[in-house]
Amino acid sequence: MARNKTWRLSLAAAFLALGLLLPFVTAQIPSIGSMLLPMHIPVLLCGFLCGWPFGLLVGAVTPLLRSVLFGMPPMMPTAVAMAFELSAYGAAAGLLMTKLPKTYAGALAALIASMLAGRVVWGFASFLLYTLMGSSFTWQLFFAGAFVKALPGIVVQIALIPALAAALWKAEKRFT
Repeated sequence: MARNKTWRLSLAAAFLALGLLLPFVTAQIPSIGSMLLPMHIPVLLCGFLCGWPFGLLVGAVTPLLRSVLFGMPPMMPTAVAMAFELSAYGAAAGLLMTKLPKTYAGALAALIASMLAGRVVWGFASFLLYTLMGSSFTWQLFFAGAFVKALPGIVVQIALIPALAAALWKAEKRFT
């Protein structure tokens, strides 16, 4: 979507704002609010719709800015590791969509690959940060953080993102 650079920049700013505000909405859902991964959705959509450079940038900035502005997530190690993870999501989503058809199936394939790539990057970043802090980051912590605790968010992402991206691509064709 959004071939015009100014339009993509404006859209990326809107996705950044969503990434900052959406966690306030999901925090109202008892016990699973943070497990819905509210910052991930706008970053992934930004990659799909604005391209990999904007997806990477919005992914890097969102958790760090949210930590500075609101104190959540905590800067170290959470927000820093998330900055690497979300950067990978946004960049991978944008890069994959240059190779895949802009359809629901293409978006689903890119989403799953992006989610796996981002989780691997998060694992490496977390391992390095925890090691630098004098703690350990085990395979159990990686699996629990990347998949078990994230399962509700993974389900929401798979249910929403490909459908939203496909609908927005279809709408774009109507207006161009």
